[in-house]
Amino acid sequence: MIYRETGQFKTTYASDQQLFPILQDRAFVIGFLAFAFGVMPFIASEYMFRAILVPFLILSLAALGLNILVGYCGQVSLGTGGFMAVGAYAAYNLAVRMPDLNLLVIFLLAGACATLVGVLFGIPSLRIKGFYLAVATLAAQFFIDWLFARVKWFTNDAPSGSVSAPPLAMFGYPIESPAQKYLFVLAIVVAFALIARNLVRGAIGRSWMATRDMDVAAEVIGIRPLAAKLTAFAVSSFFVGIAGALWAFVYLGSWEPLAFDVNRSFQLLFMVIIGGLGSAARSEPASHRHGHPAFHGGHLAHRSHGLWRPHRVLPDRRAPRPGAPVGHRQGKAAPMAFPALKSQPHCTTTRRME
Repeated sequence: MIYRETGQFKTTYASDQQLFPILQDRAFVIGFLAFAFGVMPFIASEYMFRAILVPFLILSLAALGLNILVGYCGQVSLGTGGFMAVGAYAAYNLAVRMPDLNLLVIFLLAGACATLVGVLFGIPSLRIKGFYLAVATLAAQFFIDWLFARVKWFTNDAPSGSVSAPPLAMFGYPIESPAQKYLFVLAIVVAFALIARNLVRGAIGRSWMATRDMDVAAEVIGIRPLAAKLTAFAVSSFFVGIAGALWAFVYLGSWEPLAFDVNRSFQLLFMVIIGGLGSAARSEPASHRHGHPAFHGGHLAHRSHGLWRPHRVLPDRRAPRPGAPVGHRQGKAAPMAFPALKSQPHCTTTRRME
């Protein structure tokens, strides 16, 4: 973005609760959604739908869920592919064993199953962090891969270990053509992106960010690290589980456990890192980003409503104080006369209080 809102200029609660406070952002989002829903289904080719748009949207949903955990809560995870596999196999078993369930209900229940597994493997985050937590989630990835490859119940006793998704239909209407699948996935991704944006703007999102920045300080101000970390794992796993179900049902059609191996976890993590951890945009001056000092030419740079305004550390005009050096006159700053202090052995220096 080449522009960004600076400062706080909200005068009503309605303006403070806007998802997109800048007019250009609102116009861009509305135009983009109108193009995605109203124009793209008529101009894109079948190859564009199958090979680019549908996988792009599904992986975007998975990366959005991972970004909640890694970017907003600061908990490193290398088991995202395993959580996608949980969602995929949960949706498959629900669809095969309870064929009368609605497709949306199947996906939501698959996300709930992934949530339970994510919370289970997120419990170690209460004691470990950083590299050790990454290794723990990597162990979860390998364990889930082994589980779906060895336990035949999850694959409905398929001899080859490969399973196929049933035909897609919702409310009696089949979802068969590439354009229909694209619109179905797009609607789900837009809905969950809206949910994620509202979550990170609320109290739960602020608790995640406080835990990410400094968990000890967050606990001091009343935030429970246990609840913050586990809710981050739960919400992230729910998003990733639904993305795994979409990846298996809509994009792959038939799959095996290797479709959700550790390479998928690294791919999603790199997507989040390259795209930006914690997608909240922050605008800072270029000089500050490159490490230039804030003090320059006897001035201290203060930020006020997004503008850099210089102010002197010591005011230019000040009344002379009793006992001040002779050279101190109103309108001039007293020089720091260190030799004069040496000539007075019983003199003590005093700090200037502003």
